[in-house]
Amino acid sequence: MVLVLKNPQIEGLVPMDEEIVAIEQAYREFGEDKAKIVPRSRIRVPWKEEGGQYYFNNIMGLVPGMKAMALRIDSSFSRQERVDGALRTVYPGDFVGLVFLFDMDTCNLLAIMDDHAISTLRVGATSGVAAKYLARKNAAVMGLIGSGEQAKTQVTAAMAVRPIKKVKVYSPTRTNRERFAREMSEECGIEVVAVDSAEAAVRDSDLVTAATNTVDPVIDGHWLAEGAHVNSIVGGDGYMKRRELDDETIRRAGLIIVGYKNQIVVDKQAEFHDRIERGLVKLEDLHELGELLTGKCRGRKDDKEITLFKNNTGMGIQFAATARLIYEKAKQKGIGAELPLDLFMTKRGDKLFSP
Repeated sequence: MVLVLKNPQIEGLVPMDEEIVAIEQAYREFGEDKAKIVPRSRIRVPWKEEGGQYYFNNIMGLVPGMKAMALRIDSSFSRQERVDGALRTVYPGDFVGLVFLFDMDTCNLLAIMDDHAISTLRVGATSGVAAKYLARKNAAVMGLIGSGEQAKTQVTAAMAVRPIKKVKVYSPTRTNRERFAREMSEECGIEVVAVDSAEAAVRDSDLVTAATNTVDPVIDGHWLAEGAHVNSIVGGDGYMKRRELDDETIRRAGLIIVGYKNQIVVDKQAEFHDRIERGLVKLEDLHELGELLTGKCRGRKDDKEITLFKNNTGMGIQFAATARLIYEKAKQKGIGAELPLDLFMTKRGDKLFSP
């Protein structure tokens, strides 16, 4: 049978500490050249309205240690618009976002899942893995830019790996950041306060996280405290030149870790591509999270060094590890609908079917 799971069934199913373990395993296997990532592929064409697009997204990866192969697809509309004076990428209307989980032992399709709840969980956990290895051990104050669903798991992941006591959150809309502060303070049992500027969030913070849908930089490197660790998650490509960090942040970072270097080249990702062309940073100076976990690159040098993790992609193994964990939890608890596997499998018999 093929398990079908919707977002409400997935939300809260996997504790963040367990998800961090799964993501760490995926990147460790990637660093050992066992797990495999294929560069993300996107198609966009102008559609319907001025500045609007039809958007299709394709991501896949596998983690042999979890016998998991995942394919994530999205079919949606997107456009850029100004929100409270800042340029943002928005995705209006309903959409199709699915993760297909396959078992590597049998080739069977195990599950079809909504992708949104999985995405917020796996992105947060990946930041958590990076912070576990890069942030100072005593990091207690978090500066957060963004107050959406992605921002929530950034907080819970940070708390799972560091003794976070206070979070300062900023987003352009006051009501959003104030609501976020109230809800997360109650949920997490720590001090979460809304502040009136990105600078106020970043200054004097041990761990700084940008979890936005911005197009233009939201973090100024001059604001960073000595010894801070920075996490950034916004993804871009040659079409959407999105970045969360300014040049000074890149200059001040003594160690820069990314999810998957090849995607920078394939997508001409704005956070690094033009900065490499301008000589601000060299591609060989960037290291992958898998290299960090397997000791192929160094970690934090000392408590004064500024470190940076850009979750630029590597999503395929994030989806594979997370979907497998969610599948096992759902099966244990009897959650989800089931469809006959025969609807999806091709029986070879004596036919010469491909592959």
